[in-house]
Amino acid sequence: MAAEIVNPRSDSTTGAGAGSAPDDAFDPAFALHRGGKMAIQATVPVRNKDDLSLAYTPGVAKVCSAIAEQPELVDDYTWKSNVVAVVTDGTAVLGLGDIGPEASLPVMEGKAILFKQFGGVDAVPIALGTTDTDEIIETVVRMAPSFGGINLEDISAPRCFEIERRLQERLDIPVFHDDQHGTAVVTLAALRNAAKLTDRALGQLRAVISGAGAAGVAIAKILIEAGIGDVAVCDRKGIVSADRSDLTDVKREVAGFTNKGGLTGSLEDALDGADVFIGVSGGTVAEAAVAKMAKESMIFAMANPTPEIHPDIAHRYAAVVATGRSDYPNQINNVLAFPGIFAGAMQVRASQITEGMKLAAAEALAAVVADELSADRVIPSPFDERVAPAVTAAVAAAARAEGVARR
Repeated sequence: MAAEIVNPRSDSTTGAGAGSAPDDAFDPAFALHRGGKMAIQATVPVRNKDDLSLAYTPGVAKVCSAIAEQPELVDDYTWKSNVVAVVTDGTAVLGLGDIGPEASLPVMEGKAILFKQFGGVDAVPIALGTTDTDEIIETVVRMAPSFGGINLEDISAPRCFEIERRLQERLDIPVFHDDQHGTAVVTLAALRNAAKLTDRALGQLRAVISGAGAAGVAIAKILIEAGIGDVAVCDRKGIVSADRSDLTDVKREVAGFTNKGGLTGSLEDALDGADVFIGVSGGTVAEAAVAKMAKESMIFAMANPTPEIHPDIAHRYAAVVATGRSDYPNQINNVLAFPGIFAGAMQVRASQITEGMKLAAAEALAAVVADELSADRVIPSPFDERVAPAVTAAVAAAARAEGVARR
């Protein structure tokens, strides 16, 4: 794991008096964020004129000329092969919603820190001053030569689906929307272990997902890829089914590969006899509906800060309970996935992150605690130092197996 990160600009005078933030002495969150949480750090010394002539002119010209003749050398002689752009438009930030690019920056800085701390990957936060899909795509395409990967973050659905798809079609570096795929990978890993703990296979389970946004759609896709028995996705109007006339293009696609049982009606209807509840929507599920789930059910209520089903209620009926919160066992935390996924993809200079690589990440993550399972331990802690190496190795191997690795 990386060394402790220290903010060199955290002195109390930096930016003093700006804005209307509470006094740092009384609010540790503002104290920590003052001056920002990141800084650029050189990896080579510049102590004298000889160092300067190598790091900059004239020595740098040799490297530039070599890259001009052989563009693939950029991965060897610049930071490109180990740096990710964390790109947002600020429209779907954590539980805050559309707060804009400036207000999203503390989250993007935090994401960059997590990349470094948990995966050894450098990352640069980039908040864009546009919500136009075409403008976002064109902007990212034009800055892509500086980066080895693009992590899309906190971009609202359904635009996030199109942005990711079109960027990956145009770029030969990994493009990954963490709100979708990071959540899906960790959810699948935890569900694999929960099924094992209750002596069932994924193929025997019927799941209900509350939420048809970025995370809900991605979870549904990865569960189907992993071989779950059936899954029904629900939005505010009920079960996403082919007989509905109000579906978006994305939801119509979801209806085509989910709900083999042909269920219709509400979320409560879908939960009747269901083995698994996965919440990525917020709101509250009535206890009466939870009580109708199958015996030894699994409840992953991941809305923050208030889970869709409170753990105290969930434990009355479920064999395994998970949330998105750090103060309860079995936290479904994206940091378990995205640092290792990018580290593995960039280690082999993969051109994309495939479904097979995501499945490999989930399997590796589940295996970390496969011999230590309990109802309160179906997923590792983010601070388990086995996680990133396991996910990195599995993703790199899967990239080679699928032919998307370039080394």
